[in-house]
Amino acid sequence: MAEPQTVEIETGPNPDGSIIWLHGLGADGHDFEPIVPELQLPAGLSLRFVFPHAPVRPVTINGGMSMRAWYDIYSLERGGPVDEQGIRDSGDIAASLVRREQDRGVAPDRIVLAGFSQGGAIALHAALRYPEKLAGLMALSTYLPLMSSLDREVVDNPDSANRDIPIFMAHGTFDPVLPMQMGSDSRDLLLDRGFDIEWHDYPMAHAVCAEEIAHVRRWLLEVFGAAE
Repeated sequence: MAEPQTVEIETGPNPDGSIIWLHGLGADGHDFEPIVPELQLPAGLSLRFVFPHAPVRPVTINGGMSMRAWYDIYSLERGGPVDEQGIRDSGDIAASLVRREQDRGVAPDRIVLAGFSQGGAIALHAALRYPEKLAGLMALSTYLPLMSSLDREVVDNPDSANRDIPIFMAHGTFDPVLPMQMGSDSRDLLLDRGFDIEWHDYPMAHAVCAEEIAHVRRWLLEVFGAAE
């Protein structure tokens, strides 16, 4: 499996922490590049932001048009068929990017896996199954895919390393693409299984807002143990 191309930004020399941030359907790794300066992270926190490009593939709901997508979407109906193989393949891509950061000298407990929309679904899937403890998991305007496999592969798995991973979830209350109910149902399932969730919702559509960026900033400082 070839590693995806990435956009990378380092906030300081010799980063000792990494944030791997997966974009949404039809976007690319440049989509969240502008958020790095908006986070206004303190000068003493040296992080590497890694924004990978998803593979290009036909997307069924878009008439089979090829675009960057972490997995195919067959239907927007809840309970409809899902591209399980695509989700698992992209989960493997996310895991490979985490391992690459480890090879570059960043400890797994200094790596955050993050994503928006489709990218958030892959972040949720991959981080919960990663075999070493990660620093945190951030899932924006998204949902937990392959819910039926969570208990078998994560909750009841004695080798699970991320049962107590800090999770930041956020959603827009007016999201017409992925209704907030999908996000809150995922949150409730994870809470029921004992996961630690910080949840926020905002009066917005399928987007990111300034208040959310401020909350993400505070959460990242907590996760990385950084002072203002």
